[in-house]
Parts: sequence; structure tokens; C-alpha cells
Amino acid sequence: MAKITSLIGSGIVAATNQIGSHVKHVPAVSNLQKQIACDPIQVRWISTEPSLKNDTTATEFKGYKGHDMLAPFTAGWHTTELEPLVIQKSEGSYVYDINGKKYLDALAGLWCTSLGGNEPRLVAAATKQLNELPFYHSFWNRTTKPSLDLAKELLDLFTAKKMAKAFFTNSGSEANDTQVKLVWYYNNALGRPDKKKFIARTKSYHGSTLISASLSGLPALHQKFDLPAPFVLHTDCPHYWRFHLPDETEEEFATRLANNLENLILKEGPETIAAFIAEPVMGAGGVIPPPATYFEKIQAVLKKYDILLIADEVICGFGRLGTMFGCEKYNIKPDLVSVAKALSSGYMPIGAVLVSPKVTDVIYSQSNKLGTFSHGFTYSGHPVSCAVALETLKIYKERNIIEQVNRISPKFQEGLKAFSDSPIIGEIRGTGLLHGTEFTDNKSPNDPFPPEWGIGAYFGAQCEKHGMLVRVAGDNIMMSPPYILSLEEIDELIIKYGKALKDTEKRVEELKAQQK
Repeated sequence: MAKITSLIGSGIVAATNQIGSHVKHVPAVSNLQKQIACDPIQVRWISTEPSLKNDTTATEFKGYKGHDMLAPFTAGWHTTELEPLVIQKSEGSYVYDINGKKYLDALAGLWCTSLGGNEPRLVAAATKQLNELPFYHSFWNRTTKPSLDLAKELLDLFTAKKMAKAFFTNSGSEANDTQVKLVWYYNNALGRPDKKKFIARTKSYHGSTLISASLSGLPALHQKFDLPAPFVLHTDCPHYWRFHLPDETEEEFATRLANNLENLILKEGPETIAAFIAEPVMGAGGVIPPPATYFEKIQAVLKKYDILLIADEVICGFGRLGTMFGCEKYNIKPDLVSVAKALSSGYMPIGAVLVSPKVTDVIYSQSNKLGTFSHGFTYSGHPVSCAVALETLKIYKERNIIEQVNRISPKFQEGLKAFSDSPIIGEIRGTGLLHGTEFTDNKSPNDPFPPEWGIGAYFGAQCEKHGMLVRVAGDNIMMSPPYILSLEEIDELIIKYGKALKDTEKRVEELKAQQK
């Protein structure tokens, strides 16, 4: 541990010099369209973990290093060699660690605590339901009133296209996993057993189960898991800044991507393509809004070849973009929808699949022939989760959460975009209460910083030092703060971002000087 601390303290480049021949060159993590092949030591420097050092100012309490949990999305060395950041309490837009240090939670947990960390009405809704009926299932035409009420509420709330039924899951991953089974069931019932392939997009994120990780277009979710599954294809990432051709407009870029999608469909055979899945704004892949006319052109291709459209609203849904759903913002007319996260403001695990009448009718007809619809989970429509979700949706309506997001988001977006001139920032992007910063050299998508410099991770560590938590993925930074942010808290967020950016600019200058 002393050696690691010494290496980090003396700088990432110095560390890699000491490691010497064991370090291999690897592609930049920010280029997520390429497979990553990482040396075990090198992977430490390109980690998505925001802190690359054992910052004792944040975690002075010693006692959890080497803990017993196999932690999700965490490298083994973080667990064995560093103290974890242990969050103990939440309050509004802030969380507190086990030492009492306060952080502005600029990611809203994991894109989900939309109403902040201590909404008393959600706690009361959970407590009331726990006292009345802590659990009952929804199998065999038995169910609970909260699950029935929530299904109706969701169908009424989603207005981009009429939906007929809601199926409950425990997460967005389970929702997208369910989507594949529903689409296969649908096509089998229609006598189209070959129409089974799914098209997703590079850099997309749809979950981490076997199927949802396959749908995801992030190489880290596939490596050493024998994924993606062979029925999943990936088409272009719609990131205009990174992938447009010289002098190509957004509309022309969208046309090219739609043409590429059609060519992929024709190559594979339209009779084999079942569905296309997309996030309205790509989330974990870097917060990538679609280029102008993109969804209009993509939907025309899908309609031409009778391919179902699945909207993954897990991050975008329930107000995040300034509309109740991303489908409203981008005029998306899906056949199926996945929701989770802000459905319960993250207070209870719950997700859902919204199913259009076209698909529902076929599922009902087929299940009548077979005698049952044999899919579901023990906790599908868990009454406590549904009660909390119902209260969450009620609060959204009563407090006009869409108006609130549209009131504060311009200051959030404009305040952060004011840093666009920074020499280490390639692009700042976002919409509503979603933000992404991508660090590159020379403001070019083709000039990433050396991965061993760990620029994104360094920025994340500086944010943590200044009392703010963000999402780090390679040299991409993402934020999705709670909807309840005050204008003063937005000022605080921008100030902390600016301090971390200044620290990181200085760090880049030092690293460049060491190269000379």
C-alpha cells in the first residue's frame, strides 16, 4: 500500500515510469467504440473510479478496506488497497460520508434520486405500506392495489404514444432484459421465428444482465463475459462532435447514420431484425443528445422494415430532460418503453416495461393458447416499491417538477458551458439536468490525453476533494443532479466544477512539462 500511495503521490506519469516495461500502451477509454485491452497495472490509471488515491481527508475512518462485498463496477484493487467512500446520510441535494464530510451529489446517486435524499413523503409512503402489507406477489391473477394503481398511473402519464399495459421489474436492467423476451414471444406468436435480432448503438448503456449488457454498446460490459450475445448488433453512435465528417451538418450526419442502419438491416435480412433499442439521450456512454432529425430518420427506417422500437427511458424519464419523458422531447413513437430510476426517486428498487396495444394483443392471444404468460419476478410490482413510486409521481405533479427542471436547467447548462474555452475540454454537452464534459487535447476528438494520465479520474478526485460527487468514465465526466436543486446550489455546483477544472488544467500542464 505504501508503494502505491507513493506512486500516486508522485504523479501518474512518474508511477508509470517506475513500473516501466510492465506498462503497455492502451487506447483511450474515452474512445468507447474500440475494444480495450488493458494491462492489470495500467487499468488502475484508466479506472472509472473518481478517486485514484487514498484521500484520507475524505475517508479518515479506517476499517472497511478489504471489505466483504464484491462491489459492482469496481476494480479489485480499489477494494483491497483503498478505503471506500462510505456514504452514511443524505439530506436534500447533499450526502455525507461516515466522517461527516458533506458532498453535493451532482449525480443524484446513480441518475436517480430526483427528489433529493430525504423526502419525508416517500419515507412515509414506504412506512405506511410496510405496516399494512409489506409483501405480496402478482402471479396467477393475484396482486396488490399499489401495483394496479401504479400501472394505471404510468399508462396515463406516458403520452408520446398510447401504451396498453405495464409490466413491473426491479431495475432498468431487468426491464430491458424483459424487452427481449417480450419481442421474441411476440414474433414467435406471429409465426416469425427468424425475426429475433436486436440492433442497439455503440456507446449505449442498457444494463448489466446478460441480455441488457449485450444490448449495451460499451466494451467494458462485454470483456471476459463472452458478450455480446450473437443476436445483438450495434450500429453507429450518434455523437455528432466526435464522428461527423468534415463540413457535414447535423442533419447530414443523421441521414448518414440512418442510411447505415438501413444498410445493416439489409445486410442481415429485414426478416431477421426484431427491434431497435435507444436512449433518447445516451446516458452512461457520455451524455450524448441526438443530432437534429436523427430520430425522425431512424423511425422511418424501422417502420419501413416492420422493426419494433424500444425507448430506454431509464435515465431520461420522469422529467430529467425538461419533459416528462425523452420521447416527448424528440418525438419518438415507441412500441415498448423501459423506465426505472426516477420512477421512485431511487428510494425503492423498481422498474417497468410499458407495452403498446399492438404488442399486448399478441401476448394476450398467445398466452391464452399456451395457458399462461410465463414471465415475471418474485418482486414484480412489490407493494412497497409501488407505493413509493405512486407518491413520487404524485409529488412530480403537485410540485410541477417539469416546470422546476425548466426553471433551473438553463442556469445549470449555461454555467457549465461557460468553461468550454478551457484548453483541456473537447466538448461540453447536455440538455435539461443532464451534463457531459469530455476532456481532450487541442479541443479535438482525435487528440485524447494519454490514458495513463488519468485526466478524467483526476478531475473526479478534485471534485470529491472540493465536496462534490460526479460520474467519471475514462476522460468523460457526467452529472445529473437532483431536480430539487436551488439556484444557489447550482452556483455552488458551478464553483466546485470550476475549482476542479483549474486543478486539472494545472495537472495537465505539469504532465506536459514532464514530457519535454
